[in-house]
Amino acid sequence: MQVLDAESNQNDSKSVLVVFTGPSGAGKSSIIQKLKENYPNRIGFSVSHTTRSPRPGEQNGVEYYFVPEEKFKDMIENNEFIEYANVHGRYYGTSFQAVETVLNRGQLCVLDVDVQGCRSIRQRSIKAIIIFISPPSLTELESRLRSRKTESEADVRKRIDDAEDEMKTCGEPNLYDLVVVNDFLDRAYNEARTFIAEYLNDKDQKFQLSL
Repeated sequence: MQVLDAESNQNDSKSVLVVFTGPSGAGKSSIIQKLKENYPNRIGFSVSHTTRSPRPGEQNGVEYYFVPEEKFKDMIENNEFIEYANVHGRYYGTSFQAVETVLNRGQLCVLDVDVQGCRSIRQRSIKAIIIFISPPSLTELESRLRSRKTESEADVRKRIDDAEDEMKTCGEPNLYDLVVVNDFLDRAYNEARTFIAEYLNDKDQKFQLSL
């Protein structure tokens, strides 16, 4: 599978994964959605598997593949995941097949994974741009989580506690290529988009994000 070949041609932009990570509520999904809307033919989102229940409006195979825990563990046993982690008591993982589906369409593959998943990707020496999306403050993050009205009080507190730990990883050497503070969505989106475009630097124009 080309995405796992760390020794392949560094100019092959489509073999590079673009990975977004950060606390729940930081705005990762909103930035990814804007990329998909603005570059529908260039960018493909790798749909992850999860054992959590769908939120209102979420569709199986769109936001996530929602699977029972037993099924997820079978996939782990069968080595079907590039990365996986247990987050807030629920499993999340990126399958090889999901990434291959995007790459086979000739698109740049975008992932939304947690910090544990980012470490797994680095340990595998997979070519990846990893961007950490940070809220401007924990107070603002708590406000965003409460405004979603999708989590219980206990879940909100758990996510805030986890976010504090996740934000500390920004000082971890060689883990993230870019840290973006999402105080205003458009500004954060443009910072991430510009970094991706400049990083890829595809001079033969097989892949471009216009700046």
